[in-house]
Amino acid sequence: QVRLVESGGGLVQAGGSLRLSCAASGMIFSINAMGWYRQAPGKQRELVASISIGRSTNYADSVKGRFTISTDNAKNTVYLQMNSLKPEDTAVYYCSVLSMPGVWGQGTQVTVSS
Repeated sequence: QVRLVESGGGLVQAGGSLRLSCAASGMIFSINAMGWYRQAPGKQRELVASISIGRSTNYADSVKGRFTISTDNAKNTVYLQMNSLKPEDTAVYYCSVLSMPGVWGQGTQVTVSS
């Protein structure tokens, strides 16, 4: 069974940085595209970054140039480096196996204060 465990969230001031991690198990990590979603209070969950099987990346316009998604296949882990954080980045962040919609971890809270 696929299991995703996110970590690395916290409280940070605007302009600061955080690095989120997501450890995946129960799957062959290297042959799966991965994504990071976020859900702010009262809003729908949105995809902010994705990385393909070939490890090419895509980003939502709102985070482009500030966030970087990467993977470590040896550790079955996907990361989200978040720089120049803004209060509007405040949300619960979830990683996802893009071919397995509906499989979610517990998420990690990111709060950016102004």
